[in-house]
Amino acid sequence: MSDSLVFIKVPGLPEVMPGDDLASLLERALGISPDLTLRNGDVVVVAQKIVSKAENRYIELDSVTPSAQARELSQRCLKDPRLVELVLRESTDVVRVAPHVLIVRHRLGFVVANAAIDQSNLPSGSERALLLPQDPDASAQALRLQLEQRYGVKLAVLISDSFGRPWRLGVSGVCVGCAGLQPLVDLRGTNDRSGRPLQVTQIAAADQLCATATLVCGEAAEGTPVVIVRGVAAEYLENPRGASALVRPLEQDLFR
Repeated sequence: MSDSLVFIKVPGLPEVMPGDDLASLLERALGISPDLTLRNGDVVVVAQKIVSKAENRYIELDSVTPSAQARELSQRCLKDPRLVELVLRESTDVVRVAPHVLIVRHRLGFVVANAAIDQSNLPSGSERALLLPQDPDASAQALRLQLEQRYGVKLAVLISDSFGRPWRLGVSGVCVGCAGLQPLVDLRGTNDRSGRPLQVTQIAAADQLCATATLVCGEAAEGTPVVIVRGVAAEYLENPRGASALVRPLEQDLFR
């Protein structure tokens, strides 16, 4: 990274509705503040929730018929069987089940509670659930290309969500969609200060940026789902890959 990083909240975004053009909404929000614009090398961190809302990833729970497996798991985890059914549909494996806990391997490879399906900050009284974008990396890339065309600069776009972590309390921002950035910076083979070659060090750069951006945005009712990160080193923007690069392969999972 560079000597300093600046995280800038983007205020003024309206409630995002299905079908909304996020690039246009962001452009209007940036236009409200004369000091805000996008510069070359900026990283735009966008909360997953507004991407999913724009892509209409809502599911009405009344439309869901729980399977026998969902009904059985719901009794063990004490969750709505309709929600459990959605979790199963979005997952490839059930990792752990306990009262109030259902951890799965999402179809995108993330190991996460409830397949990252969310019901917070949805319209009050809603019997809806909100799923992750169908392809978060593609969503990030589409938004990146739109913003680059509008502003005439080179950018990176990250889509962030909040995940729990094994053996640690609390949630932290993580990257679920990435375009224009190296999400995993491999330092293996470089030397430490004593000249010893690093053998295992890889930096989850996209996760670290999303974690800090989430801290800036807030997790509750703040209503600021976009942060601009300024000062990311140019080499981190070279050889970009998707967030799938952060998923540990199954054969390296030592805890199953």
